[in-house]
Amino acid sequence: MKIAVPKETTPYERRVALVPETVARLVKGGIAVQVEAGAGGNSSYPDGEYQAAGATIIPDRKTLFSTADILIKIQKPSPEEIGLLREGSVLIGILQPLVNPDLVQQLAQKKITAFAMDMIPRITRAQPMDVLSSQSTVAGYKAVLLAAQYLPKFFPMLSTAAGTITPAKVFIIGAGVAGLQAIATARRLGAVVQAFDVRPAVKQEVESLGAKFVGLALEEAADKSGYAKELSEEHKQKERELIAKYVRESDVVITTALVPGKRAPLLITKEMVSAMKPGSVIIDLAAEQGGNCELTQPGKESFVNGVTIVGPINLPSSMSYHASQMYSRNIASFLSLLINKEKQLNLDFNDEIIKGCCVTHDGKVLMKEVL
Repeated sequence: MKIAVPKETTPYERRVALVPETVARLVKGGIAVQVEAGAGGNSSYPDGEYQAAGATIIPDRKTLFSTADILIKIQKPSPEEIGLLREGSVLIGILQPLVNPDLVQQLAQKKITAFAMDMIPRITRAQPMDVLSSQSTVAGYKAVLLAAQYLPKFFPMLSTAAGTITPAKVFIIGAGVAGLQAIATARRLGAVVQAFDVRPAVKQEVESLGAKFVGLALEEAADKSGYAKELSEEHKQKERELIAKYVRESDVVITTALVPGKRAPLLITKEMVSAMKPGSVIIDLAAEQGGNCELTQPGKESFVNGVTIVGPINLPSSMSYHASQMYSRNIASFLSLLINKEKQLNLDFNDEIIKGCCVTHDGKVLMKEVL
């Protein structure tokens, strides 16, 4: 069994799919690991550390791809990389199959068994494999640091010889993993934090972190898997009316609302932005899927009526060392399902995790939502 790790080539991507820590465990377990030369360089994992962990460094991409039984990536493969994949091999990565149907068809045509880590079912047994949660943790943390950088105010309350400085007011929209981490980080920095979500189940979590919960508490706002789902137009309008009040009063707004496979819900209109105080900051973590703010420009900073709007692309990549480490541990947990004690591929489609994230196999598209 040969596992291969290529260098990521997607713009903005600095992470690597496996780190030396995980490689050492795989090699100790009898699995051969090949790593493309320089694959971990942008994440501060030099080739020497991989070699010390027992990996073989491969300088030629064609050789790496063509000899791999399992190829592990972070971003989806490019057309060139699909061409290099060996027919019948296994691909693991964040494939976003719901928004990349052409990619899925190409993988099926080449008889690649493809697993989308972003489609791992959100069940208790799958928590150690939950890539979306691990990377959202990074994004939520970094979003607050970005906000502190752009905000022309202190976050905590300060008592100084020049008088008392009032704490910043931070409003977080969406209390999923990214939102909860943003809440915790903003509280650590001393801000007064309020958080909005339409799922009543998160109220207790928000309050346990020291934030005030505001929301509509709609029972139908989450699907059976625990992901947020799209709301009716009537509920969207009620949502915007409530959000408008808190946006206007806040120094920082961090938005994290996403619906898998669809455009991010529009929650902050340009009218809401115009009502914000000069110097206020919006960090839109949904920028890559269209943005929660009407004025967000993905990958750019905008300045509108004194308000700074930041639409970061691939924020986890900006903390590539720990983001890679967390992703790598997710992958190691997933591999424990795929590889049996004899070091052979074990595709048990009765397992709800394997079935839930396997996109293509044996020339067929298995995910009905893509068809």
